[in-house]
Amino acid sequence: MEGDEGKVWIVSKACIGEEMTYSDFLQSKRIVDAPTGFDVKQLNPALFQWQQDITRWALKRGRAALFQDCGTGKTFEQLEWANAVCKHTGGNVLILAPLAVSYQTKHEGEKFGIPVTVCKDQFEVQSGINVANYEKLQHFQPKEFTGVVLDESSILKSYTGKIRTQIIDSFNQTPFRLACTATPAPNDYMELGNHAEFLGVMSRVEMLATFFTHDGGETSKWRLKGHAETEFWKWLASWAIYIRKPSDLGYPDDDFELPAKIETLHQIEGFAAEGYLFPMPAVTLEEQRKVKRNSLSARVRACADLVNSKCFGYWVVWAELNDEANALEKAIRGAVQVTGSESAASKEEKLIQFSRGQFRVLVSKASIAGFGMNWQHCNQMALVGLSHSYEDLYQAVRRCWRFGQKNPVDVHLFMVDGEQAILENLKRKEAEAINMAESLKEHVAELNKINIKQLKRETDTYKTRMESEGDWALELGDSIEVLKSYSDQTFDYSIFSPPFASLYTYSNSERDMGNCTNYNTFAEHFAFLVKELFRVLKSGRLLSFHCMNLPTTKQNHGFIGVQDFRGDLIRAFQKEGFIYHSEVCIWKDPVTAMQRTKSIGLLYKQLRKDSNLSRQGIPDYLVTMRKPGENAEPITKTHDSFPVGLWQRYASPVWFDINPSDTIQKIREEKDERHICPLQLGVIERAVELWTNPNDLVLSPFAGIGSEGYQSILLGRRFLGIELKEAYFIQACKNLRQAAREVAQRNRGLFDGEPIEAGDRAMSAVPGQD
Repeated sequence: MEGDEGKVWIVSKACIGEEMTYSDFLQSKRIVDAPTGFDVKQLNPALFQWQQDITRWALKRGRAALFQDCGTGKTFEQLEWANAVCKHTGGNVLILAPLAVSYQTKHEGEKFGIPVTVCKDQFEVQSGINVANYEKLQHFQPKEFTGVVLDESSILKSYTGKIRTQIIDSFNQTPFRLACTATPAPNDYMELGNHAEFLGVMSRVEMLATFFTHDGGETSKWRLKGHAETEFWKWLASWAIYIRKPSDLGYPDDDFELPAKIETLHQIEGFAAEGYLFPMPAVTLEEQRKVKRNSLSARVRACADLVNSKCFGYWVVWAELNDEANALEKAIRGAVQVTGSESAASKEEKLIQFSRGQFRVLVSKASIAGFGMNWQHCNQMALVGLSHSYEDLYQAVRRCWRFGQKNPVDVHLFMVDGEQAILENLKRKEAEAINMAESLKEHVAELNKINIKQLKRETDTYKTRMESEGDWALELGDSIEVLKSYSDQTFDYSIFSPPFASLYTYSNSERDMGNCTNYNTFAEHFAFLVKELFRVLKSGRLLSFHCMNLPTTKQNHGFIGVQDFRGDLIRAFQKEGFIYHSEVCIWKDPVTAMQRTKSIGLLYKQLRKDSNLSRQGIPDYLVTMRKPGENAEPITKTHDSFPVGLWQRYASPVWFDINPSDTIQKIREEKDERHICPLQLGVIERAVELWTNPNDLVLSPFAGIGSEGYQSILLGRRFLGIELKEAYFIQACKNLRQAAREVAQRNRGLFDGEPIEAGDRAMSAVPGQD
């Protein structure tokens, strides 16, 4: 399929005339990105062993990301990667790099015997490895390259930027892709999504929908879903390497130890924002800008005095504003400024001159010169204007404080009292970056075993077991596989609430029917269960499912509306052979729903703003299906047990009197995204009373915490439940035992010496099993 090289296309066996097995389907649900590269045995011996292993892994992947700290040899690795791709394919590779890094890359290639051509457009491209600045991308024809390398790929951070979109669109058909940066998403996860999209692993939108959620109305603030956290890091580790030093991957650090970094804060007092008599913390961005302007001369003078007093050694002085940079260049002896208004050639020449030690003090902005350059010859820097960008700060410091630096690095921060909020924000972002680094590092060991050293992966085992007592049995496991062990026509009735596609809401297992990337995958998964339910249900008997239609959202579906989940379930059962028997609508209070969900369709302010999006609340339904055939055991009722008035209530097409709080209890584990909401006991009671005989065997394939079983036992029925999640299984066992105790207590005579045991009407240990 053109344009989809490297993607894993999962083709249903049914499409090619062969029925897909359940095992095949579970395998297809796993979120994977298949390697598209090739094996390489011999690499440049000048690479350290761990660098060779990383490069070898990246070549085998074909499309990979190297998130390695500054000075760990990314340039050498990407050159060796590109060289191998050229040799293997016979094609050319383009390396895109920040300003002035192109010549630095060429120089690195010369050191290790790898030819590199610096070019400005497609006409200058030579056979093999070519390197150009990002600004020149429009002058190249991406289809002419077999491979592409993004040096300092954090340029992808701006997910709305033109360059980000241009890069992803330009190379979406390039077979071999490598992204290299030291700072993947220090503040949020958007950059990781952009990297995944560039590599063709998953789009940013898909990543957010799969692993993330946002709470409340702030749609820009995403967080990892509880059960998705582990799976997200595993997914990331399957296509990206992250290391800060070799020991993160289990190798000796040797010379890769950073020198000391000495931060000195020069706090200048006495500056107030306009309109204030005394210095006050600048809270808003406008207030912070005013404080910066008012204190510019004092900060520049303090910095210049410090740099001028240090006659020896090289300095990098970072500014935020143009006026700051201009004033610093004038105030510091021998300073050379690199400005944004200069031509690319002029910027490049000055940066290279500083790299060679041709002048002592460089003045610039982090956004201009803060990426990609190696300045280990310099160990002194000053930041005269702080911004809220942690990445700019990190990259600016890392130009000098990197592996290969032999001296302690002095970092001087010049700020006034009112800028404290900026510093606190940077510290917060730094803590978040460290936390993310530690989270990712937790999975490096696993990555080390699986990918780098090709060791066997340890996998979680699928747990099964059964508990039974008297009239009930509960099985821990996958309901589809568990039901396969039961005979045809075993159960008299089934009642349950099916899940729906909602990734990682209650578990991260591919066996979890609700844990699906999209609605179609859920439907395919549910169809396996419907087939088993049809087989194990007795002929002529009924099955009831409790559901509601599902509201859609813009971020997940692209539109605001309602999805006909109830109708889709009915059609799924009809497709297997069930007959649509009946349904009842269960009323729900729209005010309660509005307060809980904040759905735009129920908000009164939306009615006043534009009622075109206003809608009614979404009720619950109890839908009942019938298996064709004669019912061998008629379900009879007497006038005493089922008077006319009761039947009239049950026969109503709308039940207004169901108490939504009439449940056993709500339960939520730490990582659950929502409480498990048990089916109301009143609904279960009516259905079981209406459609079963005493001692009938009731089935729930989604037992949850045992609500259907609890009520069935109280009504004198037997029950078999199946639950995938162990925590719910344990709670369900407790609830079923409680129901048995209640029955025993109820049956105990006033003057009886001993209560009747719940097991006196016991079913077989595993009823209906083959």
